[in-house]
Amino acid sequence: MQAFEVERLIKISKERPLLPETYVPWQLDPAEQDIYLPEILHSLEGLDIYNTLSTQQKLDLGRHEAVQVMYSYGWGEGLFCVFMSRYMLTLKPTDVEYRFLLRELIEEYRHQEMFAQAVACLQGDPLPPTRFHKFIGQFSTKYFAADYLFMGSVAIELVTDTYGNYSRREPRIYPVLKKVFDLHNIEEGRHIHFTKWLLERYTAKAGYIKRSAYSFVILFNIYFLRTLYVKKEIFERIGIKNADAVYQLAFNNYKKKFADACLQNIIEFVASWGGFNRTTRWAWRWLLNAKV
Repeated sequence: MQAFEVERLIKISKERPLLPETYVPWQLDPAEQDIYLPEILHSLEGLDIYNTLSTQQKLDLGRHEAVQVMYSYGWGEGLFCVFMSRYMLTLKPTDVEYRFLLRELIEEYRHQEMFAQAVACLQGDPLPPTRFHKFIGQFSTKYFAADYLFMGSVAIELVTDTYGNYSRREPRIYPVLKKVFDLHNIEEGRHIHFTKWLLERYTAKAGYIKRSAYSFVILFNIYFLRTLYVKKEIFERIGIKNADAVYQLAFNNYKKKFADACLQNIIEFVASWGGFNRTTRWAWRWLLNAKV
């Protein structure tokens, strides 16, 4: 990536910042017709039980699952900040790359605050990951090299973009959430230029073993997100009986829905640098129902 291109991105970030405080209409209450999540992303949509839910239960299901999505976004942005902070330690403050990453860090921290405020706006109470998920997350951020953190972060951003695209195209979506997704999409569009350059740098000389390792890192990050979205406690909160049994149905249903609706750009990304091979394909098919 040429220095003048990076300088242009820095200038845009400084001169045309998108501030969540003013860009998102936080003061707006949901209108009667507003929803919080497109129905295609509801974990129960497509099952017989979904048709037995009241309008309010469907609305609350979308609200609680949207809260989980926002919670996961904040986690992903935090992971990317860990990567950038580590990567910046290899640069000099006078490097144009260093100055760009500072601007990106500022924007990523704003995004984390924005997602947290969106959770509060939805009157959400996010359900945290399991102890195993926490262990994996803490272990990876503490011990993984910067390039592995980068791969995991990019994967999470791709899921974020997919959810954002569905929500931005849904005319009934709560305007606050639509603006959140709009802002994130615009700023990530600027970041992607640098991301693509760094991706080429990491994968250009990566051999079979390293490409396989990158593939597994992405796979487990996506699996982490997907399992964070569907929670038994959500079904209890909206008054569904036999929540354990419903959770199992929802888990399997959402696994298929996620594979059909949310994996295409991730599969294209991993395939672009040869991340699918005999070592990795079976895991993608088993954990995510990926058609690879």
